Amino acid sequence: MFYRTDVNDHGLPHDPFKACVVPRPIGWISTMSPAGVHNLAPYSFFNGVATAPPMVMFASNGRQPHGAKDSLANVEETGEFVANLATWDLREAMNRSSAPLGPDVDEFAFAGLEALPAKLVRPARVAGAPVHLECVHHQTVDLPSNEPDGRNAIVIGQVVGVHIEDGLISDGILDLSRVQPLARLGYFDYTVVNEMFSISRPRSPKS
Repeated sequence: MFYRTDVNDHGLPHDPFKACVVPRPIGWISTMSPAGVHNLAPYSFFNGVATAPPMVMFASNGRQPHGAKDSLANVEETGEFVANLATWDLREAMNRSSAPLGPDVDEFAFAGLEALPAKLVRPARVAGAPVHLECVHHQTVDLPSNEPDGRNAIVIGQVVGVHIEDGLISDGILDLSRVQPLARLGYFDYTVVNEMFSISRPRSPKS
């Protein structure tokens, strides 16, 4: 099949675009409002984008019923966020934290999660998450939006601190098979990393 994205003439019940770019890691982004209210929300448009210095991005699409999404507003106002690793054990709490709540609601409390202090930034970390990336805001890149009141924006942050659960380091490597991180597929589907394989990169041919 072929369809044009400007008219969405695919004839399907749901646009399959998101199911074509999979799996997508979930950035469980915690922020804090200028008034000190905790915010937590999962973003499947998330990834690492650089290593020296380490940088991550998450993309905020559309809007909430009350206006701009809280994560985006908080990051732009305070300049800080934490990317927490969502795992199989935390899947239900991760999903609860995606509810469209007002900016005065603490999603940690709403989802039944404990907030841990970070070391270098004000936003809290998710207790139970095996990895936390403390970030400072580097840049927001605005993209076109087909929604009149919506905003599509890529938030780029520099990672200034990394927390990893000690027991998950094996032979000097983070054992992701034990971490079981979640990833988003299309529609309402998710997957979990519980099987891994390695492939060595090819060497440069000799001249």
